[in-house]
Amino acid sequence: MAHSLPEYAGRHPGWPARLGPLAVPGGRVELRPVKLSDGAAWSEIRIRDQQHLVQWEPSTPGGWARRNSPGEWPGRWWLLRSAGRRGAALPFAITLDGRLVGQVMIGNVVREPLLSAYVGYWCDARVTNKGVTTAAVALAVDHCFGPVGLHRLEATVRPENGPSLRVLTKLGFREEGLFRRYLDVDGAWRDHLCFAQTVEELPPGGLAARLVAEGRASRA
Repeated sequence: MAHSLPEYAGRHPGWPARLGPLAVPGGRVELRPVKLSDGAAWSEIRIRDQQHLVQWEPSTPGGWARRNSPGEWPGRWWLLRSAGRRGAALPFAITLDGRLVGQVMIGNVVREPLLSAYVGYWCDARVTNKGVTTAAVALAVDHCFGPVGLHRLEATVRPENGPSLRVLTKLGFREEGLFRRYLDVDGAWRDHLCFAQTVEELPPGGLAARLVAEGRASRA
């Protein structure tokens, strides 16, 4: 099989990892594994940015404040760490000048024969439109198509989510179709657009190199 990687069987290549940095208008962007000590910063951003985030994220019981309280983080972190250790996910924290500002999640990692995963992300509203999310996702995609050894990445986005659509478009993701009533978001079943990219579509040097060539970022 053309994309089979039998040497990876039984282990998770490319994890844990620290990626970057890339310098963008907002500052110095890096990715690292999420940490137990991220809880206070994670909660502060999530609760402050409820109106910015709730309209795009899956509905879950319990209310936003409780689900994003500092006390919720240890359990979430343990699940994310466990998923990373068993090869099901790559749960990255986005840092800007060393401080937590969001997350990039590579989830549902499937090995042979698909070699695929999905990418999801969120970022502090105070640093939007400064190149942070685009740089963070570029670093993650390059890593997935490099050391992690994946062939395909997917992302699903509500059609109304203009900023997220712009991130994916800038990074060369293709729109593949519309998933009707795909995910329960903000209390209702919402349509989502499906975007994808395969390793064959990666530009020479990767997405981060293209951002640098386009003047959107620089190597820090």
